[in-house]
Amino acid sequence: MKQNITRTLTKLRTTFLSFTMGQRLVAVVGTAALLLAAFMVFRWVSTPNYAPLYSNLASEDASAIIDELDAAGTPYELADGGATIMVPRDAVYSTRIDMSGQGLPAQGGTDGYDLLDGQDISTSDFQEQTDFKRAMEGELTKTIEAIDGVNTAVVHLAIPEKKVFSDEQDPVTASVLVDTSAGTTMEPTKVQAIVNLVASSIDGLEPDKVTVADSAGKVLSTSEGGALGASTRDQAVADFQNQKTQQIQSMLDRVLGPGNSTVQVSADLDFDKAVQESTKYRSNPRTQPLSETSSEETYNGAGGGTGSTGVVGPDGQMDSLGTGGGTGADNDYSKKATTRDNAVETVKEHREAAPGSVKSIHVGVVLDTVAAQGIDAADIQDLITAGVGINPDRGDTVEVSTLPFDRTADDKAAAELAAAAKAKADAKRMSMIRNGGIAVAILGMVLLAWLRARRGKRERDARAEFLVEQLRNDAAERAAAAAALDPSPAVAALEVAEDTANNELRREIEALAERQPDEIATLLRGWLVERP
Repeated sequence: MKQNITRTLTKLRTTFLSFTMGQRLVAVVGTAALLLAAFMVFRWVSTPNYAPLYSNLASEDASAIIDELDAAGTPYELADGGATIMVPRDAVYSTRIDMSGQGLPAQGGTDGYDLLDGQDISTSDFQEQTDFKRAMEGELTKTIEAIDGVNTAVVHLAIPEKKVFSDEQDPVTASVLVDTSAGTTMEPTKVQAIVNLVASSIDGLEPDKVTVADSAGKVLSTSEGGALGASTRDQAVADFQNQKTQQIQSMLDRVLGPGNSTVQVSADLDFDKAVQESTKYRSNPRTQPLSETSSEETYNGAGGGTGSTGVVGPDGQMDSLGTGGGTGADNDYSKKATTRDNAVETVKEHREAAPGSVKSIHVGVVLDTVAAQGIDAADIQDLITAGVGINPDRGDTVEVSTLPFDRTADDKAAAELAAAAKAKADAKRMSMIRNGGIAVAILGMVLLAWLRARRGKRERDARAEFLVEQLRNDAAERAAAAAALDPSPAVAALEVAEDTANNELRREIEALAERQPDEIATLLRGWLVERP
C-alpha cells in the first residue's frame, strides 16, 4: 500500500515537473478553483436552514430566550432588529416546547384574564374591580400587538364608578400608546381599527372617547376628533385634491402634451355632521274630510188679527214685517249651517349629511404659451368645468392663464439624464472591453500552453522514436554479427553480454514507459497503424 502511494505521488510529481510554466499555472489555478468550489458546496450543505422561532418579541423576552438558547447550546440568529429569533428548522418545535416549559415568552409581562384566577372569597370589591380593569388592559394589549406593524402597545382604561342615585354618569375613556417599527407610521385604517376594537370591548365606551398616540408623541386619534382627527382630515383633503388634479392633468396632457401645463386644485370640504329635521303640511282637495256637520232650518207661516209679527230686535222689540202693523202677511224663515274639517297631509323628513361633502372647489391652470398656440383658453375652461363638476352657485371658480414656461430645470434634468445614460453606456462598454480583454488573455494563455505542450509532446515522441529505432538497429546488428560468427566461448560470452545489454535496454524502456506513458502509448499506436 505504501509503495503504491509512493509510486502515485512520484508519478504525479514527475508529471507536474514535465509541464511547462503555463501548464503549471493552469493546473495550480484549476486545482485551487476546484478546492474552493468544493469548500463552498460543503459549507452550503452543512449550514442549517433557519426558521423563525418567535417574532415581534419584547426586549425582555428576547433576552431571556437567548439566555436559554445559549445554555442549551442551540444555534440561533437574530432578525428584525432583535425582535425575531431564528433557529434551525428541524429544532423549531422542540425549542418552542422547551421555551414554553420555561414560561417564555412572557408577552412582555402583560397579564390578561389569568389575573382573575387568583381571586377568592376574601377579595375586596376594590381589588376585584382593579383586577378586572388590569385584565381588560392586558387582553386589549395582546390583541393590539397582534396587528401588523405594532411592536408593543400599552392600554389604560378609566372606568368611573357607577352612580346609582345620579342622572349624570361620568363617561368611560381609554388611551392607547402604540410602538411601531423605526421609520413607519400607523395608517388611518389601522388607527380606526384600534379605536373600534377598544370601544367595542368596554361596556359604555364610545369611539370618540378613545385616544391613540404613537411612541414619538404624535396623537393619531383624539377624543375630540375621534377617528377623523386633524391629520385624517388633512389627508382626506389632500387625496381629494390629488384626485381632481390628476383628472385635469391627464386631460390637458392629451391635448397639449406632457409638461406643457400645470394644475393646482384647492378644495374646501365639510367634515361637520349635519342633522336636519323638517315637517311639511299641505292640503289636497281630493282628500276626503275627516269630519263634517250640516244644519238646516226652514219656517213658513202667515200672520193674522192684531198679532204682532216680525224679527226680535236687540232691544227685545218686535220689528213689524209689514206696513200695516197688525195686518196679516206671509212670513218665510230659513237657517242653514255647515261645518267641515278637511284632512291635512303631513310630511316629516330626517336627513343626516355625512362628513366630507364639498363646499367649494377652486382650480387654477397655467398653459405654456408655445404649446397653447391656436387653443382658446375659454374652451379649456369649459372642459374643466364640465369634467370636474364645477358649480358656480356654490362658489366654485376656474382660472386658465397662458404664460411662458421656464424650461431651464427641464433642460438641465435632460442634460443630466443624457450624461448619466452616456456614463452608464461608457461604463458598460469599458466593462465589456475589460472582460473581453481578460477572456482573450486567458484564451491566449491557454492556447500558448497548448501549443507548447503539443510541441514538447512532438519532441518527446521524436526522441522516443529515435531511441527505440536506435535500439532496434543495434539489436539487429548484434544479431547479424552473432549469426556470422562460429559458436565459441567468446561468442557465448558475447551473447551473455548482449542479453545483459538487452535487459538493461528493457529496463530503460520500462522506466521511460513509466515516466511518459502517454507518449509511449501514442508511439505504439502509431506503429500498429503503420503496419500493412
